[in-house]
Amino acid sequence: MCQSLQGQHHGRMTQHRPTSRDYRPAAGRDAFLPFYDAFTAALGAAKVHGALIDQAELAAGQRVLEIGCGTGNVTVRAKRTHPDVELVGSDPDPLALARARRKARNLNGIRFEQGYGQQLPYADGSFDRVLSALMFHHLDHDTKVATAAEVARVLRPGGRLHLVDFTGHAHGIHGFLAQRMAKAAHLDDDLAQLLGAAGLDCERTATRRHPVLGNIAYYRAVRPTDR
Repeated sequence: MCQSLQGQHHGRMTQHRPTSRDYRPAAGRDAFLPFYDAFTAALGAAKVHGALIDQAELAAGQRVLEIGCGTGNVTVRAKRTHPDVELVGSDPDPLALARARRKARNLNGIRFEQGYGQQLPYADGSFDRVLSALMFHHLDHDTKVATAAEVARVLRPGGRLHLVDFTGHAHGIHGFLAQRMAKAAHLDDDLAQLLGAAGLDCERTATRRHPVLGNIAYYRAVRPTDR
């Protein structure tokens, strides 16, 4: 997952070449990647992913970007349930992307590209939807701010970000996994306020308590048509 603010700016778009030192791998460490999908499936991540996709209300002809796509579970699921939508998954981890591409090898209208949420290599107004699943907590505050600004930039007027992530202060987290990760996560940011500061009209649409993952919050953030 992206945590660095390196790169060179080219107009409004940015370019960055990932290295093994400036992002958090999907499984925390490269050695754990072969077990990542089985681990997240056992935790019930599929239900979280499905709820996020349902909230996004995808429609035929839309262009959809997932930031921090990891091994592609959300992007591939969205493609299978909405075959007439164009899907792009973006992540800095080349090993995770290789797994994602294998999952999508028999699907059309889907691709996976290296990229950082805070430095998206796409033109302004490129997407109808942006998705983010359990990724934002990996980012420090400044990187969240930069990522929110990039999401607002690449969304078309009226386009929407749909985001799900852990919520709650580090001292008030419920759930075994959430407690274990609390010291490394950045859970204190008010995501609705942060996304609003980027120019998006944001609301928290649901909060659910997961016995292992802890408190999970869903957000919808819209790029206004007059900005």
